[in-house]
Amino acid sequence: MPRPETPALAADVIIELTDRPGRPIVLIKRGFPPLGWAIPGGFVDVGETVERAAIREALEETGLTVHLTALLGLYSDPARDPRGHTVTAVYVAEATGDPLAADDAKTCRIVSLDALPEPLVFDHAQVLADYRRFREQGRPAPLRIV
Repeated sequence: MPRPETPALAADVIIELTDRPGRPIVLIKRGFPPLGWAIPGGFVDVGETVERAAIREALEETGLTVHLTALLGLYSDPARDPRGHTVTAVYVAEATGDPLAADDAKTCRIVSLDALPEPLVFDHAQVLADYRRFREQGRPAPLRIV
């Protein structure tokens, strides 16, 4: 029996820099379409856990070794990625040091939530709004059923 077609699986990481005041986060400017600013992340390889993919993608795109601290949520809107239906697990992680863009990242930027660059791609504006609530309330945003 053939496998049914399913969405692609990705892992994204909101990297908090714990060695800087205010715990700013790291965003990347994508080098490939869709172009714009994004949370570091990418596709899960076959045989890889989602958590390992998150750690690998953070290292590949920013040069930072991260420690995952929370699962912010799963984002599955079929329209969230113009390349096709992609589901992503978004993690919160801690790191120290200076990010260095590599792999799919054209550049990195250290930002506060009050000074986000534009445009943010995919559904990352919603993800970062959920992250803001997570930081303010100490828990993930309420589940949205659409």
